Amino acid sequence: MIRNLLLTLCTLALTLTLTLALGAHAIEPIRIGTTQSLSGPLEEFGTNQLRGLQMWVGDINERGMLLGRPVELVHYDDGSDPARSAQLYQKLIEQDKVDLLVGPYSSAITLAASNVAEQFDFPMLAVAASADQIWNRGYSNIVGLDTPSTRYMDIAVETAAARGARTMAVVYGDNDFSRDVIVGVRSKAQELGIQIVLDAPAGQIADIPGLVSRLGKADADVIMAIAYLEGGVALVRELNRARVKPEMLVFAVAASVAEFGQELLAEAEGISGVTQWLRSIRMPGAQDFAYRYRKLYGYNPGAYAALGYSAGQVMEAAVRLAGTVDHGPVRDQLHTMVFNSLLGIYKVDESGRQVGKSNYLVQWQGKDRRLVEPTKLAESKLIYPMP
Repeated sequence: MIRNLLLTLCTLALTLTLTLALGAHAIEPIRIGTTQSLSGPLEEFGTNQLRGLQMWVGDINERGMLLGRPVELVHYDDGSDPARSAQLYQKLIEQDKVDLLVGPYSSAITLAASNVAEQFDFPMLAVAASADQIWNRGYSNIVGLDTPSTRYMDIAVETAAARGARTMAVVYGDNDFSRDVIVGVRSKAQELGIQIVLDAPAGQIADIPGLVSRLGKADADVIMAIAYLEGGVALVRELNRARVKPEMLVFAVAASVAEFGQELLAEAEGISGVTQWLRSIRMPGAQDFAYRYRKLYGYNPGAYAALGYSAGQVMEAAVRLAGTVDHGPVRDQLHTMVFNSLLGIYKVDESGRQVGKSNYLVQWQGKDRRLVEPTKLAESKLIYPMP
């Protein structure tokens, strides 16, 4: 009898163990799909953005999952190619059966990818994409985390005006982001009484010596350049070679990344840049994020890593508030919720355009990027005129 009882108990225990194991195995993960530029000219930005997003995935699974389900990130390399990204997002939806979408790096690639999201009525959180065209198409599924491009350089123009600048030269590339940024710069400069004495579009940037010659003749108080790392470094070197020295030299994108200082060394001194995030900014969790990111990847995070991590935080908040990954409720939350992420306040208008946050101004001082505006958060004063 005792033997039978023991056999019965063992059988029950085994059955319970198998049931629990099968139950655990049956929990389907929440699958988040994305493409990022892991090769091609945008590799550095896409890689950092992906790593930030991957770090969030690790954090949320360690904290206890999302709605009781583990989170799985399905990602592909889009090769910095908009057409390839669009194809891969269709694969993520149709073949990989992902639940949610996080956008790629850059406005041009996001424009292509968001067409797919809208076609399949699939909510997408755009990460580092700010061109106004994204939000002017009447799409209901695309919402943004990035500061809109027409407001991107407001803090730089406002700072220059406050320091007494009266003339400005602007140079920019041939892409949606740059064209939108310059529209905003022109408008803000006119509002603040700064005259644009040179407006140099894409075709003239290829001839950097010729462009610098024109900049020298314009003799503007401020030179503002919308350029990525390689173009920004080349422009600075030619400006120095030609001894063209404005009161303020400020970049969108190029001067905000650590590699700018690593390439230029002492030549970077005094140059300003606009950025979305810096680890020294007193935002909730910034120092903790920077410390853990450095431990994980071996270097300090920049703005694009913070954008990737913040995208995960915003998507998590939308899912938790919705209580489901069903597209309708998640889309509604992404459009209506207000949330304080690592990046700052997330809030969008009716078109999905980000309106909750603004950018920051940094200046290279003594081999480091120092936050100089807004004043209430600054860790150093802007050196104006630049040394």
